[in-house]
Amino acid sequence: MAERKKIVKRFYNWTFLAIVVVAIVLVNIISSFVYQRYDMTEDQRYSLANGTIDFLNNTENFQSRLNIKIYLEGNLPAEVNHFRNAVEDKLKEFKQYAGDRIEYQFINPNVGTEQEQQELFGTLFAEGRGILPMDLVYMKDGSQSQMMLWPGAIIEYGGSTVQSVQLLPGSKTGRPFQLNQMADVIQNSINNLEYMLVSSLRRATQESKPRIAYLHGHGELTFAETQRSRALLSPYFSIADVTINDSLAALDNVDGLIIARPRSAFSDKDLFIIDQFVMRGGRLMCFLDKLYLPEDTLNQQGQTHTVRYADLKLDRMLFDYGLKINDNYVMDARCVPKQVPFAQQSMIPWFFHVLATPTDHPISRNVEPVALKYSGEIQFVGSNPNVALTPILTSSTNATVTGLAPLVSLGIPGNYGKNPELVPNPESEANKKCLAGLAEGKFSSHFRNRIVDEYAKNPNVNILEESSNEGKVCLIGNGRWIANKYDSMPSRTGNSYMYRPKEINDLQFSEELINLNIPHFFGNQEFFQNLTDYMMGDNSVLDIRSRQIDIHEIDKEKVKEFASFYKVMNIGVPIGLIVLLALIINFIRKRKFAK
Repeated sequence: MAERKKIVKRFYNWTFLAIVVVAIVLVNIISSFVYQRYDMTEDQRYSLANGTIDFLNNTENFQSRLNIKIYLEGNLPAEVNHFRNAVEDKLKEFKQYAGDRIEYQFINPNVGTEQEQQELFGTLFAEGRGILPMDLVYMKDGSQSQMMLWPGAIIEYGGSTVQSVQLLPGSKTGRPFQLNQMADVIQNSINNLEYMLVSSLRRATQESKPRIAYLHGHGELTFAETQRSRALLSPYFSIADVTINDSLAALDNVDGLIIARPRSAFSDKDLFIIDQFVMRGGRLMCFLDKLYLPEDTLNQQGQTHTVRYADLKLDRMLFDYGLKINDNYVMDARCVPKQVPFAQQSMIPWFFHVLATPTDHPISRNVEPVALKYSGEIQFVGSNPNVALTPILTSSTNATVTGLAPLVSLGIPGNYGKNPELVPNPESEANKKCLAGLAEGKFSSHFRNRIVDEYAKNPNVNILEESSNEGKVCLIGNGRWIANKYDSMPSRTGNSYMYRPKEINDLQFSEELINLNIPHFFGNQEFFQNLTDYMMGDNSVLDIRSRQIDIHEIDKEKVKEFASFYKVMNIGVPIGLIVLLALIINFIRKRKFAK
């Protein structure tokens, strides 16, 4: 009987073991084919954005198979290998939605003969237009070693190479990266990985580009002044320059129109053509200055009067759409400092150079403060139920406005002391002033009760008094916020000049503050990209840029206070558990065999 029980028990144990082993094997086999992960973080930082999912799910975005070759493979340092695995995890998530429309492979660029490697390196580098190599210095076996990585990917679509992606920054000549300083670089790249990949896939698969035109003919920003903003848009949109010249067909092939700092009046004919463009569902982006301030005079004399630009007439049309710009300046305690020579205080808070506060709108959400210098206040007017009016940039709560066409003085900040309060209740939300507004919906034509005679009598003019399609109109009370400084150089023929933006990115930094070693970073570039994406109706990367990822900083005081306690816990608790487990096992063995 005892022998039979022993056999049954042995059979039970072996059967249970076999079931466990088979289950483990099956789980591993299934997991090799099925990729699944659960994001338990509060801000969902490890989940794909909705725009990414929509982009990958849409089969129309992939007319043929897309192949991604990532050149991060081989004997990599642990830190770089961690990034390589993060890239693979992200691409596995992409395949969950895109399926076999996306394929990827990791390639070791250091495999093959030396000649084959050099040929591959030349192809990847593509004379500086492709992947930039990363030189990495690290310590190994007590001596310094250096290796060269190609931290990027090549995207093939439709049977040809169409796009290169720089996943980690390349090294500048003679300045290799130190491995022990790579943690922040890699973490930042992981945080931006989804945006880098999706924006690259978007460029690679884009069959046709919507057309955005910069308007000219009314003293707008020149081509040289908008080169940087054009470079931001050109990967995703077809960029053009348009002068209307009373031509009804001037905006026929235009999807979005940018009017940046016009300084002379619009004719009724030009306004009619722009108005009908909006009625057809066009996207209109207006960046206006109502006042001119001679800043050189201000710096030399300490004060100056502002002057109204000529009546543009454009603002009257925008008024009918629900947007009004005032002939004043917004003053905000949240501002960029200004250097004032020969004054008691060399740096003053320059209330007129506002650091605009982002709103919850997707265009500005989570964007760094947008620098707007000498900006007018935007107000919402009208009561068209078919038009939604939304602020997208505001001042802080500690802000006010000047009178109309004000006198501007460098002494103004001195009137408010070290802790300036520009309004009686600087914490009240009611003090916020709108700096950029958005109107969306179906508009009524500015010319619904009147029309230019030449067009009224023209049988070829199809007048729309109401919007046939929903349109979007954006108004920002600053005309130069996308302008870049530039260098000029004679062309090869010597008959004209070529222009290029200066090295400092005006949309992210101030040259004056850089020279003063004042740390700062502006969100103008990202805001401009978000604005055009939203206006043109493409949100595939918009919510990736604007998603909220909370980086919780370590409390250094607590670390200092409790460091010893946690060191003891980390060392002592595991050892204590092992000792306790050994004592328990020894006690059980003694009781069992003592009988």
